Amino acid sequence: MLIPAPALLICFGLTLLLAVLASVLPALGLVWWVALGVLILGAAIDAWQLWRRPGPSLTRQLPQALPLGVDREIGLRLENDSAHLQDLSVYDHPPGSMAIHDLPQRVQLPPGEGVQLNYRVHPLVRGSFAFGQTELRLRSPWKLWDRRLRVGEMEAVRVYPNFAALTRFALLATDHRLSQIGVLKRRRRGQGMDFHQLREYREGDIQRQIDWKATSRMGRLISREYQDERDQQIILLVDCGRRMQARDDALSHMDHVLNAALLLAYVALRQGDAVGLATFGGTSRFVAPRKSMATIHGLMGAAFDLQPTLHSPDYLMAARDLIVRQRKRALVVILSNLRDEDDDTLLPSLQLLQERHLVLLASLREGILGQSLRAPVRALEDALTHAATAEYLERRRDNFRRLSGHGISSVDVEPAQLPLALVNRYIDVKRAGRL
Repeated sequence: MLIPAPALLICFGLTLLLAVLASVLPALGLVWWVALGVLILGAAIDAWQLWRRPGPSLTRQLPQALPLGVDREIGLRLENDSAHLQDLSVYDHPPGSMAIHDLPQRVQLPPGEGVQLNYRVHPLVRGSFAFGQTELRLRSPWKLWDRRLRVGEMEAVRVYPNFAALTRFALLATDHRLSQIGVLKRRRRGQGMDFHQLREYREGDIQRQIDWKATSRMGRLISREYQDERDQQIILLVDCGRRMQARDDALSHMDHVLNAALLLAYVALRQGDAVGLATFGGTSRFVAPRKSMATIHGLMGAAFDLQPTLHSPDYLMAARDLIVRQRKRALVVILSNLRDEDDDTLLPSLQLLQERHLVLLASLREGILGQSLRAPVRALEDALTHAATAEYLERRRDNFRRLSGHGISSVDVEPAQLPLALVNRYIDVKRAGRL
């Protein structure tokens, strides 16, 4: 497709101006006809030269997966197979759900040579998307025309939850430095632990750790060393209802929940446990618990395109479905965003799950509530907002205390605090031998 370039439009404008002058000064009539002929002939020759030249070939260097909310570089390789200099601008077409940086770019390609271009995208939404063909705008030799070409192929890409936190955790876990990410190491209570090995007594060992037979045989104090129980099962029960559309920052509550769930899954898998996934609230998916670190890729593949629906969460139906699907006792981690209206159905649902499983309820609390409490009170309206927020948070705390009175563990934190809160609570459960 040929498009008139600014230079051609300027030339036509000057020709029209000359035509106006020629209507006033007849002596300029011949000049105008000559100028118009030259312009038409030149534009035709320039267009023909541009049209007959083959465009450059292009290869896009695109990862198969991109993390949500993280800048990633996309590469474009251009090759000029013609015998002419190519002057062009490059416009790529990422999905509309991605912010674009460093485009368009202007390039001059010498004959028989290639060039590497790079630009950045910033994914804003999870899911499956497609990059369209790349658009090139070639300039004619005399700069009178632009030719628009579509080159390359359409390519699919998946945007996953941000797994940068998982990568960071993996490096720290390899060096046995979990404390650097806030994972607390608490003393084991001595119940529900698997025997690991015998070792010499150390200061601080409790008396029931001492193996008296080994002590008698060795002639010195020998203690038993335990490790957390393995081969247990974790089910991540994720709410996909309308409340998960809430946002406290660039990410929705749904995004925060998936990030936290994947981090907990990674930790549990490294501990030798099996991890599965179930969803409710308008989207029903189930991934049976599996072991090995390869499971994390399966979970990401099952959850990467989860989006909040317009449904309200039905906790009782979710509990009944999970009871049918998950027969073996497991730690069921419910990730949701609780409201006062959940009181009637939430407790019966949790009690139903408790008959077979250990339940941990994790709820996201909007960050704006904490901001309202911390905001200075300068007017009556500020005081009313502060009082209403404090009253709401107190009712919320009462609801969670009632759940605790029924033996149900819970976590109620702001989105940014959820990943480490979940991991610490999981480690508490493991070391207490509750599962």
